[in-house]
Amino acid sequence: MVRQPKGAVVLLSGGLDSMVSGALAREQGFVLHALTIDYNQRHRVELEAAARIAKVLNAASHIVLPLDLRTFGGSALTSEIDVPKEGVGTAIPITYVPARNTIFLSLALGLAEARDVRDIFIGVNALDYSGYPDCRPEFIRSFEITAKLGTRAGVEGESFTIHAPLQHMSKAQIAAEARRLGMDAGLSWSCYDPTSDGRHCGLCDSCRLRHKGFEEAGLPDPTVYATLP
Repeated sequence: MVRQPKGAVVLLSGGLDSMVSGALAREQGFVLHALTIDYNQRHRVELEAAARIAKVLNAASHIVLPLDLRTFGGSALTSEIDVPKEGVGTAIPITYVPARNTIFLSLALGLAEARDVRDIFIGVNALDYSGYPDCRPEFIRSFEITAKLGTRAGVEGESFTIHAPLQHMSKAQIAAEARRLGMDAGLSWSCYDPTSDGRHCGLCDSCRLRHKGFEEAGLPDPTVYATLP
């Protein structure tokens, strides 16, 4: 009897990290159910990037789920607040969206249980990142416990695995993984504040970390920046 490949829900934002996370899931033989959250963020270009990446990954399905987090606000990504351009600091920046990964993982968990799969991939990173609390390993571990306690599958003795394969990678290592996996990093989008003509700004935290990763990996950066970081 031929064993059917296992399915996995992949949170796909359209960024480099989620692209590599999805490609790693594919490399492990999972059938991908891509989930993109359209949380009414100020800039929509990353949703287009997510659609491109889902197609390249040959995802079995790609759901773009609307969720209006602009109603909550509290972030430069969901409110009319200027995106910082001074460089990557140590404090949690205003680009942090309150509880975003908790919300996204909860939605991914709902999809996973509905699809009868037990693996969820998320591209969080705890090394080269902007200090977001919901990217930390202890948060990911805690959510596995939440998943077991809060689902019928968990109550019936099954477990969910939250895969965070980039958790301890630097941006340089992530850029190198994209290359190894045969993924075109130019398909992804990272900028928090794109220009009106569709370029990465080059100065927000995300642009700076992205460019630094390619430089340190010794790889060409396919990104078009309005200003070089």
